[in-house]
Amino acid sequence: MKFSYLLVCLAILSQSSLADGQVQDSLRSGKLICRSVVPTVFIGAGIVINGSQFEKNLQQNIVSRVGDDFNSDIDDYFQYAPIAELYLADMMGVKSKNHWFDQTKYLAISNLITAGITQGLKYITLKERPSGAPYAFPSGHTSFAFDNATVLFNEFYETAPVFAVSGYAFATTTGIFRMLNNKHWLSDVLVGAGIGMLVTELVYYFEPLKSFNPFLKSDAISFYPSITGQSYGFYFSWKI
Repeated sequence: MKFSYLLVCLAILSQSSLADGQVQDSLRSGKLICRSVVPTVFIGAGIVINGSQFEKNLQQNIVSRVGDDFNSDIDDYFQYAPIAELYLADMMGVKSKNHWFDQTKYLAISNLITAGITQGLKYITLKERPSGAPYAFPSGHTSFAFDNATVLFNEFYETAPVFAVSGYAFATTTGIFRMLNNKHWLSDVLVGAGIGMLVTELVYYFEPLKSFNPFLKSDAISFYPSITGQSYGFYFSWKI
């Protein structure tokens, strides 16, 4: 009788554990769906207006207001701002979702996938930029900026929500200046933003190489990207 009772208890516990797992999976899937709405709308809107008279008129109006000779390199720097924010927060001890190595891992994976999709579409579509140069669609600067901003958002939205969304301000500014510099059309920017956001959300959902972290148990090692002007590298420290 006691043995039968034990079996029943074990069965109930196993079913309860399975149900909890299913609930967690459902919550994660629901979160992914919700976060996919905005980038999907961006991509859809960009495809709809791509090559339209609307975006041509819009770009003409922008150029007429800022002038044909307007040029600013702020977009070359602001695309990296969310990355700087990410590691600055780590160095200041702001609690994040993942360990710094996992952050770097997901950042690198999402950047590589986003770059592959963006560059592939550029060579497939061969769309001209407003300036007449090739490879306009989609905007690489914008996709990279929104990719980085979405990594920042995923890492800090639970512990520092205002800080987490700040990366999108830099990413949006990057996209705006791509148009002000007459380098991209509105559709290029919208699709670039959508790709960067959607790819990163998928990376954080599937968490590739999740168990790979050789530095997880070591607090003495730090490893951060270093960006100074036109120089890019990595900062490594090991406390002995």
